[in-house]
Amino acid sequence: MSINYKGFEACEGGVCAAKGFKASGIHCGIRKNKDKKDLALIYSEKICSAAAVYTQNKVKGAPLIVTKRNLENGKAQAVICNSGNANTCNADGEQKAITMCKLTASALGIKASDVVVASTGVIGQILPIEPIADNMNKLAKALCENGNLDAAEAIMTTDTVKKEFAVEFKLGDTVCKLGGMAKGSGMIHPNMATMLCFLTTDVDISDKLLAKALKAVVDDTFNMVSVDGDTSTNDNCVILASGLSGNKHISEPDSEDYKTFVNALYVVLMNLSRMIAADGEGATKLLECVVTGACDVKNAKTVAKSVITSSLFKCAMFGKDANWGRILCAIGYSEAKLNINGVEVILSSKAGSVQVCKDGFGVEFSEEKALKILSEDEIKIIVNLSDGDAKAVAWGCDLTYDYVKINGDYRT
Repeated sequence: MSINYKGFEACEGGVCAAKGFKASGIHCGIRKNKDKKDLALIYSEKICSAAAVYTQNKVKGAPLIVTKRNLENGKAQAVICNSGNANTCNADGEQKAITMCKLTASALGIKASDVVVASTGVIGQILPIEPIADNMNKLAKALCENGNLDAAEAIMTTDTVKKEFAVEFKLGDTVCKLGGMAKGSGMIHPNMATMLCFLTTDVDISDKLLAKALKAVVDDTFNMVSVDGDTSTNDNCVILASGLSGNKHISEPDSEDYKTFVNALYVVLMNLSRMIAADGEGATKLLECVVTGACDVKNAKTVAKSVITSSLFKCAMFGKDANWGRILCAIGYSEAKLNINGVEVILSSKAGSVQVCKDGFGVEFSEEKALKILSEDEIKIIVNLSDGDAKAVAWGCDLTYDYVKINGDYRT
């Protein structure tokens, strides 16, 4: 599942991989199932440079409003997150989010304004603050340098697997680390999904460049993922940088160190994006659409995302049906500028590749070979627009019976 790039070695630890960070996750009682953790905490031993990107949904969860206010100074030291309740569309939502920050700050001995708060789960139900208040000290005492897996589990909702990834790399002669955890399985179509991501690094970098890097990389990763076309109210991606690696402070966007940092961030978020798409609610396949030959990146992204969001195409992938006409249809109704007569489409997996379309028209291919290719759990759709040098990648999943079952009674 994971993909790495030369110069960036995958490492263990998730949000605890970088120097100075601890994490924990417990069951506090928000979720009825006592076997499911529902409260996570990430803590840095020192104040961090911090940045975030948020959902573009006009309805925003109360925690996002509070977090955005707390991060106005580009600093943070802890992250508190509950699952099981999104704390969204509630009259007392903002006050509850503020209270979560105060409870966290009191347990850790830091400022409430230095706490990032997040919630995920059902929208429109009152968040009970008592379970959080009663268990905050327990959560803080559980903090440890290998608490990443507990924290990653505690932010899950309909996710079936924990999602974390970390890399080690060098800035000059200094070894640095960057890691993160994410949750998201349904209501995934980010515009910065319920998608949350928390990242930590020991790189010394200015908060302004941290924000610049995060936005740029999110646009090429999380914003290129779609499970069901629904943009959540609580989407949030936050990064904290402790600076404890001891690298030369990064303050210039043209420096080689900044470019290396951006690449490291891409490796982590690209892998987390693939994990989210592969774990889409009810999904059996990870779909990766690679668009090449576009006149510019905007058009390449538009086409790639149009293909992986097509419900008809997603159904065809579930049925292992090489119905390439649905791909052409999705390309055609996208808002991309292109010449449909130059389009080439190839379906690929570890079982091989088969060309199904050339110059906008169908070509003969072996249905038997196509069936073998589409029977794998990772399918690549390669689209060449033959109109330039720009390219883009988007990730999605197939659409199955189980997606409807999961969402038919999600609240009840």
